[in-house]
Amino acid sequence: MNLEEYKGVYVFAQQVDNEISSIAFELLGKAKDLAKDLSTDVTAVLIGSGVKGLADQLAEYGADKVIVVDDPELKDYRTEPYAHALASVINKYKPEIMLVGATAIGRDLGPRVSARVATGLTADCTVLEIGDFPLQAVPGQEQLHNQLLMTRPAFGGNTIATIACPYNRPQMATVRAGVMQKIDPIKGAKANVEEYNPGFTPDNKYVEIMDIVKSVAETVDIMDAKILVSGGRGVGSPENFKILEDLAEVLGGTVSCSRAVVDSGWKPKDLQVGQTGKTVRPNVYFAIGISGAIQHVAGMEESDIIIAINKDADAPIFDVADYGVVGDLNKIVPKLTEALKAEIAAAK
Repeated sequence: MNLEEYKGVYVFAQQVDNEISSIAFELLGKAKDLAKDLSTDVTAVLIGSGVKGLADQLAEYGADKVIVVDDPELKDYRTEPYAHALASVINKYKPEIMLVGATAIGRDLGPRVSARVATGLTADCTVLEIGDFPLQAVPGQEQLHNQLLMTRPAFGGNTIATIACPYNRPQMATVRAGVMQKIDPIKGAKANVEEYNPGFTPDNKYVEIMDIVKSVAETVDIMDAKILVSGGRGVGSPENFKILEDLAEVLGGTVSCSRAVVDSGWKPKDLQVGQTGKTVRPNVYFAIGISGAIQHVAGMEESDIIIAINKDADAPIFDVADYGVVGDLNKIVPKLTEALKAEIAAAK
């Protein structure tokens, strides 16, 4: 493999029902940073049927070029045709870096594509940066520069691993939604579109979709919330979440929770914050009755303001909190709710 042939930072621009997923815009934001360090450009790979009209949106969020693979076989996501499409793009255009969202689609697609193009894949990355590998110079071993350093939690979140792929290209990573930042959209940007179709011949590996049943979500998406009131095991019971719901209602916020709450069956997994839940970035995050295990902190530490309420003064959550209250949440939260109600009423 001639590594010098591989240039550019590529992003798989996931779309579903001809609507680009938010993770694609987040990845383009990070791709711009990586491309700047490498003095290269950013390319989005848009795969689907009748999707060319979406290309300008990708340009608005940082894509210098958009490669469109458009074919009727790509109307709905299926592993085989999508893997063939993305692997063919990689083999033809030879990107140095390939980023994929760690969505249900991306987690299925990424490993299969990496195997087809004979490279590695680092899954569920939380940090991506350009640097040297090994990180520290080792006597007798060449230190390679301008490598993609891919950082992710390992061993259940108890340690952090930084991984590189120095001898194969592209360097591939999947990234969880909510971890990277979108850029402010460049209004009116027009995409430099290149169309490419490797050809699709259905065979016995092409599954046949008999029906698509869309579930109706009964909960709001906590990743979009500006204020989150999050409860942990310390809340005590599912019934006790009522006091958190009252606080969230006053603030115009949303209730979320830790993994312990989901494991106990108190709240659905859609509301879980953390390494095995969702990564959130609200303006205000209340951590109530949450100890602050590293797995939870990984999903909320980028919140603008973190307010912790816990009876244990030594709880790790206070290490990341901007404001902390030590005491009984059953007394503190209702009083806080009443005080806020009074303040809002007085302001009207």
